[in-house]
Amino acid sequence: MTHSLVEVTDLVVDFPVGGAGKYVRAVDGVSFTLEAGRALGVVGESGSGKSTVAAALLGLHRGTGARLGGTVRVGGTDVAAASTAELRRLRGGTAAMVFQDPLSSLDPYYAIGDQIAEVHRIHADVSRRAARARAVEVLDRVGIPDAVRRSRARPHEFSGGMRQRALIAMALACEPRLLIADEPTTALDVTVQAQILDLLHGLREERGLGLLLVTHDVGVAAESVDEVLVMRDGAAVERGPVASVLAAPAEAYTKALLAAVPRLDGPRHVRASVGRQVPDSAGPDPVGPDVPPVVEAFALRREFGRGRRKVAAVAGVSLAVHAGETLGIVGESGSGKSTLGRMLVGLLEPGSGQVRRDGAPVTGIASGVQMVFQDPVSSLNPRRSIGESIADPLRAAGERDEAAVRARVEELLLRVGLEAGHYDRYPHEFSGGQRQRVGIARALAPRPRLIVCDEPVSALDVTTQAQVTALLAELQSELGIALVFIAHDLAVVRQVSDRVAVMRAGEIVEEGPVDEVYDRPAHPYTRQLLAAVPALDPALAAGRRRTRQEVFA
Repeated sequence: MTHSLVEVTDLVVDFPVGGAGKYVRAVDGVSFTLEAGRALGVVGESGSGKSTVAAALLGLHRGTGARLGGTVRVGGTDVAAASTAELRRLRGGTAAMVFQDPLSSLDPYYAIGDQIAEVHRIHADVSRRAARARAVEVLDRVGIPDAVRRSRARPHEFSGGMRQRALIAMALACEPRLLIADEPTTALDVTVQAQILDLLHGLREERGLGLLLVTHDVGVAAESVDEVLVMRDGAAVERGPVASVLAAPAEAYTKALLAAVPRLDGPRHVRASVGRQVPDSAGPDPVGPDVPPVVEAFALRREFGRGRRKVAAVAGVSLAVHAGETLGIVGESGSGKSTLGRMLVGLLEPGSGQVRRDGAPVTGIASGVQMVFQDPVSSLNPRRSIGESIADPLRAAGERDEAAVRARVEELLLRVGLEAGHYDRYPHEFSGGQRQRVGIARALAPRPRLIVCDEPVSALDVTTQAQVTALLAELQSELGIALVFIAHDLAVVRQVSDRVAVMRAGEIVEEGPVDEVYDRPAHPYTRQLLAAVPALDPALAAGRRRTRQEVFA
């Protein structure tokens, strides 16, 4: 009797919570198979159970106190019944896993090549020299240039995309038959993401690998898999060929998931016209020919490092943002977009150039300017209630009436879609999307005229992402604030922006109305970025992949 590469039947996973033998169900009766050389995408929001399923394939729940039911077979091995030695052979030899965060998976003290060689020696009876040669071989296969030299580098010397390639190389060291990739591109720029997805596709074709891809990004699944399994609350909602599921989803949840995906050709949020009068006391006056922009930058420059290592993070950038307008700033990691955002709000002083607000030169942090950061967890004090965190800007502005402070905070909580009663709760009691709403409420507290949002939705699921971007558009329409929206996701930027500036190596290479730049990009770099955005049509995705292969051949 022949077995599929992966056979999962009625998988149940319960995790212990608190004491007294209480459990919470993370996976509830999931079944699927995966054949050699095929790719299955497991798609769902945070908490859907998709990563728990992936971990069960390698027996990673053993010893954690979790309760498992059902059957999991990988390469013919019954994972639950396998001995410790059999599990060791399974992990790396038959199946290997690539995790989301390569920094936490790589030892910062050891060279990349040595870490790969050590994995190879654990599973194969070879000499140190042979193991090092194998490490160089797989690093070369995953596209690390000058693999012999780079194998001696440590993780911090690699970019995010190169670290992810190194993890894939480590997974390939023992020639597994199955590759499990858990959100392998979540933190990567669109161009690097496209390269990693192309690499995974090439490895499947070349080696006949089975691929289980875990992702919350439906576009990534469309680019990479043959079949898709949609999960929600631990259960399988829908499964089928990726083209069929994406073109004609049968389940309402799948339809909602697809509808939330930002698309380059999708509708944009409709906002009030620039400069409309609004009821908020801090709202701007209507824009006229003599009304200066809310913020202007003139030839901003900021360098980091010293001597030969000095690099210009921002190299002579000029721009302007008016009341009621959203300027999207896009670019890859290292393009300078976050450094520019921090100079606009005064968190960084320019090395040269000038920032003006409402026509007047400013230095340092000025009133009327706020920032929303990428990671709401690190920007909220875990020991203080979210109400107190939102109140901080009010107290810093001199408000001493505690009743007025609480009333303003409760009003803001309601405005961003939370509850007034959440004032006394703590950050750990909220989801990622809710914490980002708290960050937005805190930014709104002192009635700013400008908010700079630095990757505010990059860590969120597509449905939560859609809710947060819609909230920002609604607030801007209501309050007439100016927004600078920094992101590497071009589809999200199109959805929320009036104008867009494309940054590369510290410079703005293209700027203009968002529809004009996206529909008729003038700069080759802009065209490259747009071509790398995942497509929900698998046939279109395959065509783009072939084009990229021809370009880099």
